[in-house]
Amino acid sequence: MADSTPNAASNNRDSYDLIAACAFGLEAIVRRELQALDIEAKIGEPGRVHFAGSLETICRANLWLRCADRILIRVADFPAADFDALFETTRSIEWAKIIPADSAFPVTGRSVKSTLTSVPACQRTVKRAIVDALKRDHQCQELPETGCEFKVDVAILKDTATLTIDTTGRSLHRRGYRTHVSQAPLKETLASALVMLSYYKAGKPMIDPFCGSGTIPIEAARIARNIAPGLRREFSCQAWPQFSAELWQDTRAKAEAAILPPLEERIIGSDIDDRVLRSARENAERADVANDIHFHAQPMSEVTSKRRFGCVITNPPYGLRIGSENVHEQRELDAVYASMPDVLRKLPTWSHFILTAYPHFERVVGRSADRRRKLYNGRIECTYYQFHGPKPVINGPVSSEPVSSEPVVEAEILNEASREAEPETRSAKTEAKPYVHASGIPAFGHLSDKGLEQADLFARRLQKRAKHLRRWPTRRGITCFRLYERDIPEIPLVVDRYEDNLHITEYDRPHDRTPAEHANWLDLMAETAGKTLDVAKQNIYFKRRGRQRGKTQHQKVDQTNELIEVSEGGLKFLVNLSDYVDTGLFLDHRTTRQMVREAAEGKHFLNLFAYTGAFSVYAAAGGAKTTLSVDLSKNYLDWAWQNMRLNGFSGNEHRYVSEDAQTFVREHPAGEKYDLVVFDPPTFSNSKRTENDWDVQKDAILLLLDLLPLVRKGGVIYFSTNFRQFKFDPQVLPVAQVHEISSQTVPEDFRNRRIHRCWRIVR
Repeated sequence: MADSTPNAASNNRDSYDLIAACAFGLEAIVRRELQALDIEAKIGEPGRVHFAGSLETICRANLWLRCADRILIRVADFPAADFDALFETTRSIEWAKIIPADSAFPVTGRSVKSTLTSVPACQRTVKRAIVDALKRDHQCQELPETGCEFKVDVAILKDTATLTIDTTGRSLHRRGYRTHVSQAPLKETLASALVMLSYYKAGKPMIDPFCGSGTIPIEAARIARNIAPGLRREFSCQAWPQFSAELWQDTRAKAEAAILPPLEERIIGSDIDDRVLRSARENAERADVANDIHFHAQPMSEVTSKRRFGCVITNPPYGLRIGSENVHEQRELDAVYASMPDVLRKLPTWSHFILTAYPHFERVVGRSADRRRKLYNGRIECTYYQFHGPKPVINGPVSSEPVSSEPVVEAEILNEASREAEPETRSAKTEAKPYVHASGIPAFGHLSDKGLEQADLFARRLQKRAKHLRRWPTRRGITCFRLYERDIPEIPLVVDRYEDNLHITEYDRPHDRTPAEHANWLDLMAETAGKTLDVAKQNIYFKRRGRQRGKTQHQKVDQTNELIEVSEGGLKFLVNLSDYVDTGLFLDHRTTRQMVREAAEGKHFLNLFAYTGAFSVYAAAGGAKTTLSVDLSKNYLDWAWQNMRLNGFSGNEHRYVSEDAQTFVREHPAGEKYDLVVFDPPTFSNSKRTENDWDVQKDAILLLLDLLPLVRKGGVIYFSTNFRQFKFDPQVLPVAQVHEISSQTVPEDFRNRRIHRCWRIVR
């Protein structure tokens, strides 16, 4: 630290004790910046870096420091436990050597853990002392304060006063290019720090998937092109008489000459909001880096790159500054963070740098950061998480042919030294490019040897099942069937074949993989299934079926609305393999559907909880006189209508009612009877269109009691449920014969013989 005597700043007018003030956590970066300018510096108290220098040093520091907030002249440090000490010591300083007689000199202040607690009183005391000193040294009676401004600050910490003069004016984060900001803007100084703490360098790919008004990409581009951050702005000390116009002109001219050419590898900034991207482009234009950045609208989930090595540097939203209490918005935010590992694994050889205050971030992404640093975004305490990807290693040149299926890395990866080492006489056409490969494991999504072994086990099991079933489906006219059903406990997948398509469902089970590793593992399993069964990648559909707990139920997983036509038992059905956990055709009910077909001749058929109407199609194909499909969902009934129409059943004898099954049975017209009924309810349902939730254990028997009077004597009800623990006492239905036929209704391609339970109830 500089000399603490009262006249420390004025002993030599060509040398000043200086302070670079910065946000907490950035002190080491600011010191490195000063050292890069050949200025010796050391870290003092939190938020302050001390150095010494001339007027030129002040100019260069203001012009070039990217992470500091302002440059201060330290006038004096001294004990100030009372107002007399504060006044007399301040008055003894030769203020006239710095402040002209006509200059304005407002005084700001703060006091922490000190006897003098009244900040306004401290400001008034310092102001009066400076006035007395200036009148004494300038030998004048009046101080008009009409000239340039010298902003004085008094900071008292533990009864020690520090007097400084601000040379900067508006904070250094005000570069002058950003007139449009997003809702929760990141300061330019902090954005620069994020870039400088990363592996990003000019010529290396970089992506910010939450770029907002573009601050991080703009600062990265200006760093890469060596554009001085203060080049397009003014500073308060420019008006001081000590600083000549020639000094500033010379300092700026040197900065202009140091600017590097436009970047060959453009930085990518993306955001989901088109409006904020327009602002980002305008900011980049004013910052002179418009051609160095490509801004485009896309959600983070679509972020990817063909470049093998690069950096993701980003400040995603974390819901604190905006302060939204909207539950829907919080769920969306949670979903964004939960999806990050799945997105970042698509950049396996990249490094990732993420600033956030989101709680339990490392737990959400499934791994600890390689490094973390506490930083402050405004007053919000954040952590800068750094996930280091593998290093690029140059092998070669050994051949003009690629040595891997990966694309040969272009100039952004190859260092200049390796190129300059090659003879200048080589022909560009015959030059063998050095091949760059990754040394180390991915930051996200590393696949272990165990995963590869499991893929091999999975392939062998699928081959065995495919061989076992190669004739069975064909002989029975079956084109949709189950191939694999969690046969290997450590591979909890279900694989169904729908003609030329595979529908793979993951059942949620504990494992030791991180989210990104697990996503890669699932991709490997899907790829293995496709190659083993000779199914094209675009025909493989993957779903995740979590355990249903309490009153949860499966939700829609996509919005493609893509319907594929398949056949079963000589009939046609539309299935959706992409949007729902269930596809629209329950394969485990194939045998039950055939039972209905065989019993339907001349019958009046009722399909409760009809879903997509597969039972109704079978009943109509079996010669049913009438069919009535009842379901609360109009979408499912429309799907059922399409299935019926696809098979030529479009007459008025086939009806569809969009109504809650309980209401339908309770309010059913007297006299209308049925000979054959399928009652296949969900385990749980909580539709907004009904007052009460449906629970199969609680409500199914009651509904059966209400349903029996609607069935003619000798009529049959097929009651099925997927709830394995369902308790059914036949004695509660005294007017019916009840027989469980589950063992007869589960098809032979299902390894799980308790996939459903089914009863045949005769009135």
